[in-house]
Amino acid sequence: MKKKYWLMKSEPSSYSIDDLETDKKTLWDGVRNYQARNFMMKDMHIGDEVLFYHSNTKPTAVVGLVKVSDNAKPDPVAMDKTSKYFDPKSTNENPIWHCVEIKFVKKFTTPVTLQEIKQQESLEGMMLIKKGMRLSIQPVTKSEFDQICTLGKKR
Repeated sequence: MKKKYWLMKSEPSSYSIDDLETDKKTLWDGVRNYQARNFMMKDMHIGDEVLFYHSNTKPTAVVGLVKVSDNAKPDPVAMDKTSKYFDPKSTNENPIWHCVEIKFVKKFTTPVTLQEIKQQESLEGMMLIKKGMRLSIQPVTKSEFDQICTLGKKR
């Protein structure tokens, strides 16, 4: 299976790259968008590489790298009545929501800001900078992934 590349957004006040570095790995649970869920269920696989993006902060930026470490499985918080992500329609027999496990790879010394990304002509096709694009999980091309990694190493 061919490796794919992704960008995953998280608000650092909810779960940051530092949290993941401490935890080493985590389930990417609580996603409640069908398109993002479908990416995890159908397209994300062990070994896929991920740009970790801090959203809803100043500045918004790619702050590090992670990898998919386990394929999609039913999202346990969807069936946890105490979770804010509980969905009464999701059951063990018919799970609606799924999640993948990701593991920490590294933090960038200096984040690659959204502003920097927008200034790169070769990144103008990234979903991240398309008007109205709010998906928390987005595919990126290998070229986009490599360029962001290069920008993250130039510090």
